[in-house]
Amino acid sequence: MNTTLLLVQTLNGLQLGVILFLVAAGLTLVFGVMDFINLAHGVQYMLGAYLTATAIAWTDHFGLGLALGMLATLAAGFVLEILVYRHLTGRDHLEQVLATFGLILFMTEGVKMVFGASPIAMRTPEILSGSVVLMPGLLYPVWRIAIIASGLGVALLLWLLVARTRIGMLVRAGSTHAPIVSALGVDIDRLFMIVFAFGAMLAGFAGSMAAPILSVEPNMGDGVLILAFVVIVIGGIGSIRGAFLAALLVGLVDTLGRAFMTDILKLFFANSSAAKAGPALASMLIYVVMALILFFRPQGLFPAERR
Repeated sequence: MNTTLLLVQTLNGLQLGVILFLVAAGLTLVFGVMDFINLAHGVQYMLGAYLTATAIAWTDHFGLGLALGMLATLAAGFVLEILVYRHLTGRDHLEQVLATFGLILFMTEGVKMVFGASPIAMRTPEILSGSVVLMPGLLYPVWRIAIIASGLGVALLLWLLVARTRIGMLVRAGSTHAPIVSALGVDIDRLFMIVFAFGAMLAGFAGSMAAPILSVEPNMGDGVLILAFVVIVIGGIGSIRGAFLAALLVGLVDTLGRAFMTDILKLFFANSSAAKAGPALASMLIYVVMALILFFRPQGLFPAERR
């Protein structure tokens, strides 16, 4: 273990954290506002990556392709809400879980039919390729820095949108007093549709940013979805601030645990035992943290205010 490796893994943890936040933010908005459990949110993460990769290949321009991919993901969110999710809102959570699990299977097979099952590589723009010197002896990829910066920027814009705008006021009011908001003349169904489509676009943006690192493949959203649920449980369901802080916590704990758990165990156990136990403990570390937090704060670290 050395300082350079620690700094690199910390930055990697922050990068994973902002990706998880972009996914979890839409998920916690949908659940907090619509009381809807959406297991297919990872599919929107995957779909955004595919649509952006296709748009970039078609336009041969990263910025234009990313914009077109996000617009296509937003449109797909509207279509899914109208055709599927609208008919499940207000139903039992078990029905929502079963229906969205079926949607996962349908969308995954559909993507395989259209794009194939083989991974697709998505190139980064020339200006964001390569590495930058952060300090003597420490090179870090420019694209990963761009992911961190864009995630922090989206987090700030999302906070301003929810906390400082009229539509944010309606979203907050609709999450706690939907019948009253509807009685005041607000189309609550349209508000829910906008929230869902916006959440889908956030997930698609996360998939697009992660695609050059991980490649684009049909099951890329499965693991991210599980971590996103861990994030919203730790942060507090319906809380954007909680999702942001919990995402950074999960990203750092998971990355640093996988990098250093074996070395830490070697301080107390034989090398062979540490080599066997280290990876297993590292993979379950975030769930241990979640269990500890829920033991002391069952509602999460920063639960959304509800009256």
